[in-house]
Amino acid sequence: MVRYEERRVPVLLLLMSDTHLPRRAARLPDELLARAERADVVLHAGDWVDVATLDLLEARARRLVGVWGNNDGPELRARLPEVARAELGGLRFGVVHETGPAQGRERRCAERFPGLDVLVFGHSHIPWDTTAPGGLRLLNPGSPTDRRRQPFRTYMTAEVSDGRLTEVTLHRLPPRHP
Repeated sequence: MVRYEERRVPVLLLLMSDTHLPRRAARLPDELLARAERADVVLHAGDWVDVATLDLLEARARRLVGVWGNNDGPELRARLPEVARAELGGLRFGVVHETGPAQGRERRCAERFPGLDVLVFGHSHIPWDTTAPGGLRLLNPGSPTDRRRQPFRTYMTAEVSDGRLTEVTLHRLPPRHP
């Protein structure tokens, strides 16, 4: 019997958080919506604020993994978990909104989420990419609509291929959006 090496196609990911619609912007940026349609999986780490944004991403994304955040009301909390988990391309992902202060984050998250390979989080609107001792990768895509004290509005893309996270990219959007 001849064995052929199975070649896996990369899983394309779009990571976002803290969309705060319509409070911080009238709509999601066109660039972000275009990427949502091309991604295999969209991960949203909470603070949607309106149900219409959830409906929009559910309609456009092939697969959506999302959680509620501290600014999300009862309708969103009824449809989304506080913590979501998904296996994507051989890696175990977690999504949560709040992880606490930056100091000690890696240790806290590694203790709170054993068994994960990647944790996507939001809340601060500050992009973050670190690896905790033990290997847990922590990613915060920032916010595509509300830059707060950051120079740019941001989101992330990544690929998962053969059980490895690759091509993690922070994308900057112009400071203003209607």
